[in-house]
Amino acid sequence: MKQPDDVQLSREDGEALLARLETNTLTADDRRVLGKVVTSYFWLLFALREAKLSLKRIKALVFGEKPKPPTPPSSDGPPSGGSAGGGETLTSASPRVQSSPATSLSKKPPPPGHGRQGAAVYRAAQTVACRHEELAVGERCPACGRGRLYGLPPGVAMRLDGNALVSAMRYELEKLRCSACGQVFTASVPAAAGTEKYTARARAVLVLARYYLGLPWHRLEGFQALVGVPVPDATQWDQGEIVGDCSYPIFRQLETEAAQGEVIFQDDTPGRVLTLIEENQMARANARAQGKAKTEERTGMQTTALVVHVGARRICLYYTGRRHAGENLEALLTKRAPGRDKPLVMSDALSSNNAEEERLIRCHCLAHGRRQFSDVAEDFPAESAMVINALKLIYDHDDEAREQELTAQERLAYHQQYSAPVFTTLKTWLEQQTAERLVEPNSSLGQAIAYMLGHWATLTRVITVAGAPLDNNSAERALKLAIRQRKNSLFHATEHSAYIASILTSVIATCVHAGVNALEYLVAIQEHRQEVFANPKAWLPWNYEAALVPS
Repeated sequence: MKQPDDVQLSREDGEALLARLETNTLTADDRRVLGKVVTSYFWLLFALREAKLSLKRIKALVFGEKPKPPTPPSSDGPPSGGSAGGGETLTSASPRVQSSPATSLSKKPPPPGHGRQGAAVYRAAQTVACRHEELAVGERCPACGRGRLYGLPPGVAMRLDGNALVSAMRYELEKLRCSACGQVFTASVPAAAGTEKYTARARAVLVLARYYLGLPWHRLEGFQALVGVPVPDATQWDQGEIVGDCSYPIFRQLETEAAQGEVIFQDDTPGRVLTLIEENQMARANARAQGKAKTEERTGMQTTALVVHVGARRICLYYTGRRHAGENLEALLTKRAPGRDKPLVMSDALSSNNAEEERLIRCHCLAHGRRQFSDVAEDFPAESAMVINALKLIYDHDDEAREQELTAQERLAYHQQYSAPVFTTLKTWLEQQTAERLVEPNSSLGQAIAYMLGHWATLTRVITVAGAPLDNNSAERALKLAIRQRKNSLFHATEHSAYIASILTSVIATCVHAGVNALEYLVAIQEHRQEVFANPKAWLPWNYEAALVPS
């Protein structure tokens, strides 16, 4: 809504206008002024509502979202509710939408509780066999004296211990000197101790603390000093760089494998690299010296997460630098084998995510479209409910397809049967709001509707392409690792350290998705460095254990 012209009206003129209004003697100029006043009134209401929404968003960014009350279970069938400006409801805008039988009849089981952990979850626990000191199989029962004892499966008792992240072992080497020649004979270190001061396991623990837990080097230094095993932060970086060197061929092989993926999720989050920040400062200084308002070079920095589905496996790749997600994706797809089908690429609708679009099938995140309506739900409750309830049906259908373990083609047919009518009804309602001017186009609700309609084809790939995802939650969850590092460590010192972080975070995250013990994996690739460089494909997280078995 455009801002109306100012109404220049003095107090005396206003009182005279009111007097003519009471006596019903308005002139043409009076009607013109009153028209401007009414227009200004509606514009003021619109401006206040938009300002309220903006303040709400700022408050949520600063203080976080307030908890939402639980929503009552929705009734069967398509969403319903009022429409803007007295338009038809979503259910009456088109024929009744068919809901899947499983969605309308079945109820989701309650989530599991948070009881005690079973012994089976401690996969890395050391096992110690405890035997009876006085009893044995075949002996008389000491309680009744009649029966014989026989074996049962062993019971389990767990004990958890604590230690420093990096512990130290002190070896005191005996020295002997000859009284005649003075030669000194020093005892050797046990073979199990190795030859290096820092073991492969110590380096792996430091890497996991830094690039998975997000603990900065100086905080680790303080903790290690507290428990009596000091490790300077510079030394920690040196040891972590060694692990990064051993992981480099794995990272390159993961890129090759990921380039062949069927579904790719991509997203960005801000990142900081000190050397790039210094370059920005120098570029701005040079621009000012040349009389320019700003530098023409790119100054932004971000961390990109690419989560790739390759068959049943998931590969996570991270990149930190000046390139956007679209540019990192484009570089990855250069390694894609010729002749393969176009991959499905899921992202939000930012232009920075775009790559060579003709080489892929673009999908846009349905959760981003829903979020625009949930943000304005307080000011437009009926209209927002129309969209949110419709999208809830879509997600319910997708959950049911997942529970039934449908194939990609079966899932597509399922969505075409149950979700396509919901999308059709929703689109009809959205277009009605715009065509009949039931919603102000420049309002937050109008912009949310324009976003949905403007990206309709990419938001609804689930009913047109087999295997298309609904949202970009996989990439957003993957970015939490990078965000955790940024919040704790603030920045990377150089582009090289940022690259090492990208390598190690990628390897660790891929281990997590593969269900592999990342600590044991990082130890293995250090101890078999030459074999890893010779054949990295045999040392990927999901198959490295086979390479450990001697042929």
